[in-house]
Amino acid sequence: MMDKDFAFEKSNFIWIGISIALIIIGFVLMSGGESPDGVSFNSQIFSRQRIVVAPIVTMAGFLLMVFGILKGGKKRTQNDDSAK
Repeated sequence: MMDKDFAFEKSNFIWIGISIALIIIGFVLMSGGESPDGVSFNSQIFSRQRIVVAPIVTMAGFLLMVFGILKGGKKRTQNDDSAK
């Protein structure tokens, strides 16, 4: 049977998936509604959600992405017989 040697394991993909979800949630939190008439200024742009919470969630997602990519898997040892 052929043993495929992937760069990532299942746990890496799980961490990467969680980080992508966090990044998307962060960007959704940063987005917001428009002004009621489409022209006037909307003061909600300065809400705590948009200037504090959303960037923290997004940065956590990016940091978790780095962790998911760099996370080492189980060490696989090969027999010396297979190398000959």
